[in-house]
Amino acid sequence: MDTLARGFADVPARPEFVLFMAKTPAKFMLATKLGMTQVYGEKGELIGVTLLQAAPNVVTQVKSVEKDGYAAVQLGAGTKKAKNLGKGLRGHFKELGSFRWTREFKATAVGGKDLAVGDSVDVSIFAPGDVVKVAGLTKGKGFAGAVKRHGFHGAPASHGHHHVLRHVGSIGQRFPQHTLKGTRGPGRDGQERISMRGLKVIVVDAEAGVLAVKGAVPGAKGAILEITA
Repeated sequence: MDTLARGFADVPARPEFVLFMAKTPAKFMLATKLGMTQVYGEKGELIGVTLLQAAPNVVTQVKSVEKDGYAAVQLGAGTKKAKNLGKGLRGHFKELGSFRWTREFKATAVGGKDLAVGDSVDVSIFAPGDVVKVAGLTKGKGFAGAVKRHGFHGAPASHGHHHVLRHVGSIGQRFPQHTLKGTRGPGRDGQERISMRGLKVIVVDAEAGVLAVKGAVPGAKGAILEITA
């Protein structure tokens, strides 16, 4: 029987495959970006932090290997008018609430506790000193030229170049008579998924549901973010 017929589970894992396998997060939740500020550290140093509004998330679905083929948890956050939800989502959420965002995490437990539908996950799962990864969409900047989008230097600013200062310039040659795929040029800038790794948790305010992490995170104010550790 060949490898394809035996299935993926019977194939011995290669070391490089194990090395790059996705790590199951031990802590995870959704939050919205409030903005940036500064706080003082223990040694009196000034630290730039991003404040994240991490209201309690509700578990809306738990997936299992037996039923769905993989284990995961779906969290719901934010509020939305029930009349603006589709019939499918209203049936999916049932009496749990009307959520604005839902995200799936490849884990079934937080802090060693198995999650079930209806459970709540709040900011208290994090502690100062935790190193987290924050993922989200960057600010959308609309249609932009190559100078802004890719950092092109542009043409010389003298000797008759006044009308081509920010032009792209040559983008190809006679053969193969078309622009090669992947050629950098003007287009929509931003609105891309970015993950910021290695951000340190500085402050955890469980009462206000606010998390302060060192450094900047993607997105505009009010953007939805995924926090994992």
